[in-house]
Amino acid sequence: MNPTLMAASTPLPKPQAGRCAPYDAFHAARIRSDLVARLYSEAMGEGYPAEVAASSSCDWPLLAALTAQLRMRPGQLLVDAGCGTGGIGLWLARALAVRLEAFDLSPVAIAHAASRRSAFGLPDDRAVFRVAELENTGLPGASAHGIVCVDALGGAVDGQAALCELGRVLAPGGRLVMTRASRRGAVPLWMKQARACGLVIEHVDERPAEPALWERVYRLWIARSNELRHELGEDQARNMLCEAQRMLPKLAGRRAVLLTLRHEVKAQVASGPADTMTAPRYLAERTPQ
Repeated sequence: MNPTLMAASTPLPKPQAGRCAPYDAFHAARIRSDLVARLYSEAMGEGYPAEVAASSSCDWPLLAALTAQLRMRPGQLLVDAGCGTGGIGLWLARALAVRLEAFDLSPVAIAHAASRRSAFGLPDDRAVFRVAELENTGLPGASAHGIVCVDALGGAVDGQAALCELGRVLAPGGRLVMTRASRRGAVPLWMKQARACGLVIEHVDERPAEPALWERVYRLWIARSNELRHELGEDQARNMLCEAQRMLPKLAGRRAVLLTLRHEVKAQVASGPADTMTAPRYLAERTPQ
């Protein structure tokens, strides 16, 4: 790990008091039992990346898209924002031969993520896990060559502030690849939000199969509610079933995408007498595309 980065990013700010507790309970229950992982596997079929074992919409097609859109080189730094138990970041770090700095709100999730490094063949200094919030990562500015954020931005207290914080951490030329969703037919706010954070939308990958995936997951939760209560406890089962009942009616109108946002590199203009020349009118009035 780059010693400069280590020094600059230690310690990360502690999340607001009380915010960790529900996420800790969520992850502790899922770490204790493999039932939820088995239900995701049943819902995804051959698309389920068992090694990753993420509690999200991460399937093999999403991993392929993340890999392709990041366009990272070996040895660069990848940040996994809202990493949960770490499977996505660890898989990408190994596949791309990059360094990983990952953070999540939950200390329980972070402890489990750190324990999984050896399973992915990564030494401790190549995959660092810390507790932090999306809005306040504590990471050095312009330090990350790539950032992934899968199904996590919705958990931020202030989504715009979180996006700008990730933009601050991203190095010029680097890419932030993240899952987002909107109502089908509505004008999404992605472009406006990205522009406000100094980022440009480089690519939008539609994910038409994602709503149906969540429908299968939620219906399995409902059908196996007794097992959920037995394996995870009444509180976690109730939370999952409430989520399923709340979200199922919304899935028909859901548009899911993978956004690739880029921190553009500003062109360097050589200084000299020519800098003071006025551009021809036809060039000055042209809008860059």
